Amino acid sequence: MTIEVAPGDPREAQARALIEASHALMESLFPPEDNHYLDIDALAAPDISFFVAKRDGKTVGCAALARHAGYGEVKSMFVAEEARGQGVADALLARIEAEARAAGLPVLRLETGDALTAALRFYERAGFRRRGAFGDYPEGGTSVFMEKRLG
Repeated sequence: MTIEVAPGDPREAQARALIEASHALMESLFPPEDNHYLDIDALAAPDISFFVAKRDGKTVGCAALARHAGYGEVKSMFVAEEARGQGVADALLARIEAEARAAGLPVLRLETGDALTAALRFYERAGFRRRGAFGDYPEGGTSVFMEKRLG
């Protein structure tokens, strides 16, 4: 079963359902002040590249690259529960890294939650290292900040 990653529209029904599932998970795990996800309209902004992963025509994952001055940020990485552990996140992250490199961005950063242990392990395996807060994020709370040099 091949996983295809391509640009997508966060407002499309299957992508929207994944984003809403991601938001519901975050809201169940973290207090409101620690949820830093982008809403669906923000994910369609011009400075965001949104990607979907499809298998057999079904959207099974999504992720976005937000372009900032001097770095890219991984946003809204989410894989459907039934598709986890099958390389979907790897394929999405590879596409984001390729997009960031093509845009000349030297580093990728992200914010995730401390309760998301599988996500933390995934990012560490992918070469991300913990760092302090960046951008407009507040230090502290349940946030874990990471970055990866693209070199």
